[in-house]
Amino acid sequence: MSRIIKLLGSEVALGSATTVGNASLVRVINTGAVQVATVKLGAAVTGTITIGANQEAFIKKQPAETIQGAATLKGVHVAFSS
Repeated sequence: MSRIIKLLGSEVALGSATTVGNASLVRVINTGAVQVATVKLGAAVTGTITIGANQEAFIKKQPAETIQGAATLKGVHVAFSS
């Protein structure tokens, strides 16, 4: 079964910390070499994930948490739909 993704915003670069529009679910795509994305609440790191080259990950987070990584990481606020 294929996934249906509802876009709730526009894609942004994750080279600097962003809440991705206060998103609670973010699709992250890596268009370069293997990179690490870091999720923070304020200064506290709440999680990290390694994303392979040309791979995607879906990150569930609190709206106030930020995501940051290399310039090759792009994120967009999404929701799953059926």
